[in-house]
Amino acid sequence: MNAPRITRAALWILAAEAAVVAVPALLAPRYFYDSFPFGASWVDRLPPFNRHLVSDVGGFYLAFALLFAWAAVTLRRALIVPLCSAWGIAALVHFIYHVTHLDGWDAGDAIAQTVSLAIVLALPAVAIAAAPQD
Repeated sequence: MNAPRITRAALWILAAEAAVVAVPALLAPRYFYDSFPFGASWVDRLPPFNRHLVSDVGGFYLAFALLFAWAAVTLRRALIVPLCSAWGIAALVHFIYHVTHLDGWDAGDAIAQTVSLAIVLALPAVAIAAAPQD
């Protein structure tokens, strides 16, 4: 696989991941809180429910989904590097919080969450490394 395809694939995966968070958080915040991801109920382990916070998270993820899609279409390094760097910072903070707060999680959910967060943390680095020079 050549570098532009790797970059595009990483960016489209990040866009999809962000959209998967954004859509239910924006359209059905209570459902997102009670059931995300896909019925596994990881978010409700951090009570209490806060509609404003969930909606803000949805907006944040929707904005990143749009930017990742734009970057995947244009493959402009000038967009990819700052976008993936900003996402990487947020993803690192998110990752650190969750891997240090696993009390009460069963092993399967703890592993699934940690792996999914690690992938989302690694993909921006992959996209930057493979991004074409402008």
